[in-house]
Amino acid sequence: MDVSHILDDLNEAQREAVSAPAGSTLVLAGAGSGKTRVLVHRIAWLTGVAGATPWSVLAVTFTNKAAREMRHRIEHLLGQPVGGMWVGTFHGLAHRLLRAHWQEAGLPKAFQILDSDDQHRLIKRLIREMNLDDSKWPPRQAQWFINSQKDEGRRAQHLDDGGDHYQRQMIAIYRAYQEACERSGAVDFAELLLRAHELLRDRTDILHHYRERFAHILVDEFQDTNSIQYAWLRLLSGERNNLFVVGDDDQSIYGWRGAKVENIRHFQRDFPKTAMVRLEQNYRSTANILQASNAVISNNPSRLGKNLWTEDKDGDPVRVYAAFNEVDEARFVIGRISDAIDSGHRRTDVAILYRTSAQSRLFEEALLQAGIPYRVYGGLRFFERAEIKDALAYMRLVSNRDSDPAFERAVNQPPRGIGPRTLDAVRAHARDFGCSMWHAMEELLAGGSMAARAANALKGFVEVIEELQLETTDMQLADLTAQVLNRSRLPEHFKKSRDGKGQDRIENLEELVNAARQFDGISMGSDSIDLPGTEINSSTPGSIESDPIEMSELDAFLSHAALEAGDTQAGEHEESVQLMTLHSAKGLEFPLIFIGGMEEGLFPHSMSSDDPERLEEERRLCYVGMTRAMEQLYLCHAESRRLHGSDSYPMPSRFLREIPPDLVEEIRSRPDVSRPVITPAGGFNMAEETTGFRLGQRVAHPKFGEGVVLNAEGQGSSARVQVNFEAAGAKWLVVAYANLQAV
Repeated sequence: MDVSHILDDLNEAQREAVSAPAGSTLVLAGAGSGKTRVLVHRIAWLTGVAGATPWSVLAVTFTNKAAREMRHRIEHLLGQPVGGMWVGTFHGLAHRLLRAHWQEAGLPKAFQILDSDDQHRLIKRLIREMNLDDSKWPPRQAQWFINSQKDEGRRAQHLDDGGDHYQRQMIAIYRAYQEACERSGAVDFAELLLRAHELLRDRTDILHHYRERFAHILVDEFQDTNSIQYAWLRLLSGERNNLFVVGDDDQSIYGWRGAKVENIRHFQRDFPKTAMVRLEQNYRSTANILQASNAVISNNPSRLGKNLWTEDKDGDPVRVYAAFNEVDEARFVIGRISDAIDSGHRRTDVAILYRTSAQSRLFEEALLQAGIPYRVYGGLRFFERAEIKDALAYMRLVSNRDSDPAFERAVNQPPRGIGPRTLDAVRAHARDFGCSMWHAMEELLAGGSMAARAANALKGFVEVIEELQLETTDMQLADLTAQVLNRSRLPEHFKKSRDGKGQDRIENLEELVNAARQFDGISMGSDSIDLPGTEINSSTPGSIESDPIEMSELDAFLSHAALEAGDTQAGEHEESVQLMTLHSAKGLEFPLIFIGGMEEGLFPHSMSSDDPERLEEERRLCYVGMTRAMEQLYLCHAESRRLHGSDSYPMPSRFLREIPPDLVEEIRSRPDVSRPVITPAGGFNMAEETTGFRLGQRVAHPKFGEGVVLNAEGQGSSARVQVNFEAAGAKWLVVAYANLQAV
């Protein structure tokens, strides 16, 4: 049989995987090694060579887009339709199974699927019906709890509260939710998988049918499977154990949403006769990028192990930029992007990656200033994010009580027990009397016509806004913003969130304070601010002439935020630079990649540094980011960064130190860039008293040359200083032995 059309364009390892004999096979596919090609050609081999019918093949992917692409490529390779083959996502295939066996699964024939918003609304209603305060028992938190339990295969009746009040209440909400879904014949996404697993587990006749039918089960992105997905696959494969799984433990970065990297690591234990094939030839990146990536990931002790290589040239070194601060970091990155565009790169060739979404703001502002179109991939621009809009709504009410949009957004965020009926009454009064919602609320409260509970909740809101205005009258903009966050209790509200996004939201709010501080530095003062977008040139005939607009610093900042949010991103098909978190970058590739914030505490994140398992996932995330780069890779860190409301002087990320020096080209900040001048109160004097050197002072070392003092600790013979040397980078030195000289 002629199999050249299936095997000829594959490398040796790919051929081995595609033509593997029946039985369980684990294909450890490195980044850019052609895993999708292997899956498609494996299916073509099974149906075109091994005698399998399309009807006997089940192929599982993680996205509908990937499933459509796989089916299209299979049909193109075989030259014919593949009717009868099941190709889809875990949820899609489980849904298909339940539609076929709705009665056996205990579902109505026309059962409905709840999306995430539907599920949230139902849980919110149930919490209220249970007479629970949704500010203490947030619906999002309960939603996360329910879905995570289902992902582990646990029903409410399987859970034990262990005497814990929180656990007991969450189980009660889960039970009420389960009963409500049963009554209405509804299933959520997690229920699709759990119900499909229970159907196969409890009905041996149905299980036997599908085990006989699906002689060949293939799974993509296996490292991202969770507990119920893996249990579903093991149950369906049966004694035949004919599982062909493709994945990469080095790219398992979704532990926070339930993915179990141990599924791929324990696959050979669970299926003892598994054949393993490693795909290590990379078709994406240059040799230097691959060697640097290999060096970083090799520090994870638990990995299955592989070493990416390429027949491509060495390429440019990995460039590491040491910025003075986060503003300088953004300036450098956008400067290099401008140079790349001028030299012939398309904007779509470039991506800026970062660990936390809050880091996007400065890059966005620098791109806007440079007039370079951009898109925030898989997310919103900074000033469009919900938590930022929440905080700005409070600030707008401090400035202007008559802002109805701000009132609507802030009045019950965080939840304070103000229900839809109360708000409808306020809206109706405002409409009837032609006043703002704030004044309508005041009149309704003064008239005493509202129920006591609603009135008390509204009075509490009034107190927050009134006290904020009194407290912030003479405050600088950044301090005002921080006080708004404190009094609104927004950070405290998001801290309780268990949907995996709470920490990101808190960090975005902290970045809003930084935005206010930097706006304070670039504005023209609190009494006279020029609004952006108006050119004033009185010396040119015919030009627009205008006096400066009189507005407070707060109003100027709010206008700035509105204009930033209103300045839309590049269109979906417009050529633009891509901004995204490292998690969003999975599966993508770009000729030119910048990764910002390569510092201890930021990347690896401070919440992961002391946990070996989470630190390994952070390193895998770094590996994923680095291997997105095809031609050029820039890794940036700042010697000073404003984080969590204060200036820090972080150490460069350990991931940078794990890259062999011969693969790196270090780039230092320009000498004319201003160094950070904001320090903790008393920082200069305290450092000088204990070490003899001031923070920010230039010093010289016999070996390392000239540098700047960044930090200091200890006293007497144990006093140390951290110095950022222009040639050697940041180093900690014991003052008694360093022989430092003031310059």
